[in-house]
Amino acid sequence: MSVRGIRGAITVEVNEEQPILQATVELLNGIVSANGIVPGDIASVFVTVTGDLDATFPARAIRAMSGWDLVPLMCALEVPVKGSLEKCIRLMVLVNTDLTQEQVEHIYLGGARALRPDLSKA
Repeated sequence: MSVRGIRGAITVEVNEEQPILQATVELLNGIVSANGIVPGDIASVFVTVTGDLDATFPARAIRAMSGWDLVPLMCALEVPVKGSLEKCIRLMVLVNTDLTQEQVEHIYLGGARALRPDLSKA
């Protein structure tokens, strides 16, 4: 068994608490579903947001999910590169898994598909 990093990102339309929390849950559920993992498999989740999203901590949404209360979470600001994607939430889920690097499915939703079109599904 290895520890693998599973990446994902999603954008929101507005800097408001509920859209941020809902997008975080949507993204995490997509990652979990696509990779067949459960909270007990998770070593940790690293969450970043762009500087224009300051209405809430996205990790709040994860902590409220059933079974996720013991998963270590960390939030941080994304590097503020000029011209980069706005209103974006990114996740790095570190998971204990038998999946190979090639089998891991990274999830990019909404405007975040532009970050990794090679990994985004239509």
